[in-house]
Amino acid sequence: MRPGDEGALDLLTRGRVEVEGRLVDASNTTLFCRIALDGVTAQCVYKPVRGERPLWDFPDGTLAGREVATFLVSEASGLGLVPPTVLRPGPFGPGMVQLWVETREDDDLVDIVAEEQVRPGWRGVLRAHDRFGEPAVLVHADHPRMALMAAFDAVVNNADRKGGHVLHAVDGGVYGVDHGICLHAEDKLRTVLWGWLGEPLPPEAVEALRRVRSGLDGGLGEDLHGHLTRAEVRALAERVDKLLAAGVYPEPSGEWPAIPWPAF
Repeated sequence: MRPGDEGALDLLTRGRVEVEGRLVDASNTTLFCRIALDGVTAQCVYKPVRGERPLWDFPDGTLAGREVATFLVSEASGLGLVPPTVLRPGPFGPGMVQLWVETREDDDLVDIVAEEQVRPGWRGVLRAHDRFGEPAVLVHADHPRMALMAAFDAVVNNADRKGGHVLHAVDGGVYGVDHGICLHAEDKLRTVLWGWLGEPLPPEAVEALRRVRSGLDGGLGEDLHGHLTRAEVRALAERVDKLLAAGVYPEPSGEWPAIPWPAF
């Protein structure tokens, strides 16, 4: 099953979840599972609330809800950048369940390379030195879906857009995952997708922002209040208004590290 398939949300909401393994590199408990309903099966990720590590700046037990809220914003935007995601009971209690996305092998959209290895059509984000002292560049593909994701991250105030959180699916789609520390009321944008800094937003991103802003005054706003505080929903609306007024990709605020560490 792919993210855009009809019935994905119903499967995630009502299907039986069976744990098959654990993604050991994740900072919070992240379980790889199989989910089945009425003869339909798929793979998914399950993050139980009880497995969330406390953070100094995000309230305890809210990360799963923030993952769902980010999916709701993605759906309201019409961009479909986040795989179907729900909050539901699971084998280890309530948690976030998200459809697994099969990715292309050896086809990453974010990379760290030597300066002479930067390919045409890629954008440099940061120049540094590798562990051997040689010059290296953090780069990402100049891909239209990535450009939309960069705008989306600014809207949801993504505090942790690492390279590994950008998936190039086998069907050609581009998706973002791991949105547990998004949608804070304070500015916390940290991302590896700074390649369009200061450039005009593409028309598709502008239309997506307008859809989100309209939804915040209706059903989207009501749905988000089940996962976020009123101050966080207001801050989301203010970010959308600010981006629409500026019409360009934002720059780092200087009050918060601009790139997550580690970057992958």
